[in-house]
Parts: sequence; structure tokens; C-alpha cells
Amino acid sequence: MPDVVADGLSVLFCGINPGLMTAATGHHFARPGNRFWPVLHLSGFTPRLMKPAEQQELLSYGLGITNVVARATARADELSAGEYREGGRLLGEKVTRLRPRWLAVVGVTAYRAAFDDRKARIGPQERNIGASRVWVLPNPSGLNAHWTAATMADEYGRLRSAAGAS
Repeated sequence: MPDVVADGLSVLFCGINPGLMTAATGHHFARPGNRFWPVLHLSGFTPRLMKPAEQQELLSYGLGITNVVARATARADELSAGEYREGGRLLGEKVTRLRPRWLAVVGVTAYRAAFDDRKARIGPQERNIGASRVWVLPNPSGLNAHWTAATMADEYGRLRSAAGAS
């Protein structure tokens, strides 16, 4: 699954890993029940609701997308602890090279596994990767029933405000 990246982005969003629909289409967060694109718009990151096929347009807003683990699965719980750790290592190298102002990992469980930080919570982290700050966001998967699109948009909006002030 190709990343949507460039040097010096404002925010690099990082999914857990590609789902099967994402892998099949080549578009990040492509599953219809995934709330990433609506939440991105509701939080003010994009001026309109974008479709997954328009993902390259994110670069014009200073935004990008990558994943912790490259392997596509039906569910993130199919990934091993070793895959998360290796994914975190590779992600650290990528972030150091690309230098986004913020790395935004969508999913606290994935962040904890990839960076061996069992106490991480949603929100800004104390950890930096190179010069990049780190923020953990709620996972926009439709399976994440703890968060509504509106409450997710509030948290994504907090990051948007912080990224604008950086």
C-alpha cells in the first residue's frame, strides 16, 4: 500500500495497517464504515468531505497517510507483537526522514504496541520522533464503538489546532 507522504508535512496520519478493502483499492481508509474521511472533514482538516480515491489531494493541505504495519489483514488483531514493534521501528525511521510537524497515530492500542508505551492515552504524547511531535487519536474504524464521529472530530480538531499553532 503506497504511502501518501512528502517532506515537512503538518500532520502525518498513521493507520494501524491496511484493511483488505484498502489493499484491494489502493486507497487508505477505503472501507465504507471507516470514519476517517468524515472525521477529517468534521474536524476542519479538509474543506469538504473527501473520498478515499482523492487521498493524494491531502498533500495540498499539508497532510499525509502511512501505516504502522504494511501487511493487509481483515482485522488489526491478526497482527503479531513483533510486527507492531518492527512497524514502530520503521515508522520512526520514516518520520525522522520526512520530518512532519506531527505524527498522528490513529489507535491507542497500536501506538502502545508499536512504541512499547503501555501508559499512552489519546492526545499529545511526551515522546518526539526526531523533531516531530506525536499525537494519538481514536481509531476511526467502525468497530470502535467507544467514539462517535462527533467526539472523534473534537479530538482530531484539538490536533488541528495544535498543528496550526506549531
